[in-house]
Amino acid sequence: MSAYPNPLVSIITLNYNGTDTTCRFLESTRLLTHKNFEILVCDMNSTHDPSALINKGNYPATTVLRSHENLGFAGGNNWGMRQAKGEFFFIVNNDTEVTADLLEKLLAPFFSDPQIAVVCPKIKYYHNPEYIQYAGFAKMNMFTGRTSTIGDKQKDDGRFDTPGYTFGAHGCAMMVKREVAEKTGMFPEKFFLYYEEWDWSMRIRNAGYKIFYEPSAVIYHKESMSVGKESLLKEYYLSRNRILFMRRNCSGFQWIVFLLFYSCFTFPKTVFTYTFSGNFKRLKTYLKAVGWNFTHSKNSTV
Repeated sequence: MSAYPNPLVSIITLNYNGTDTTCRFLESTRLLTHKNFEILVCDMNSTHDPSALINKGNYPATTVLRSHENLGFAGGNNWGMRQAKGEFFFIVNNDTEVTADLLEKLLAPFFSDPQIAVVCPKIKYYHNPEYIQYAGFAKMNMFTGRTSTIGDKQKDDGRFDTPGYTFGAHGCAMMVKREVAEKTGMFPEKFFLYYEEWDWSMRIRNAGYKIFYEPSAVIYHKESMSVGKESLLKEYYLSRNRILFMRRNCSGFQWIVFLLFYSCFTFPKTVFTYTFSGNFKRLKTYLKAVGWNFTHSKNSTV
């Protein structure tokens, strides 16, 4: 690894029928003061090839990679990392806008502690920039499959300005050391969308590495522009992958407790809620998500 402060950073972002959003992200990268970077726009088989529009923008150090299928968040970012040249991978949503010193601030913790594998910035809501979306994650509850996001929807008034280790990386924006990805593997592609960053975070931490929250690094997120807060796609993958994550990461005792909790509380409550409200499309999606876990292995090839 080259000496700080000038390692090559590979910025990896996915595009799926959102070229205008991606171009606004790329426009913001002109501000970056750490200049040793490449940008890989990984297009997940969008309806229209975004290459011409992106190339017309003449964005700095940008290459469009076009997949012939939608590989999902996990597979798409893995595909990008395999083609990246950098010593660090900055995995970032296309519905974000960066700040000028973001890369320097994210790089600095790696050179203070060699056990740091991932650094995440403070993520703020683009449309409500005085409010935080992410300032680290609380520890995953291995009996319920739930966690909480530190700082979410809280005013950025200085309470969340202390850097430190955190339990999970946020897939919206995470800087990863290449050597760690090579040693621990990348995102588990079986997840496709949601919970994949938690599964990878668990694997990284179990390998003896650390995940770090750096509040001086700031990025702005246009939350849920790609999927939608109430979409059936989100319902399906969140429900499916919560169970899948627990299958892959629980101890025997934790799995038994989770099964009891989910069977006695989560499942009947969700079915009742959707049935009582007449939301049968959502009910069908939820039952399909749960049922997937009865017919598919928990193991992934990645």
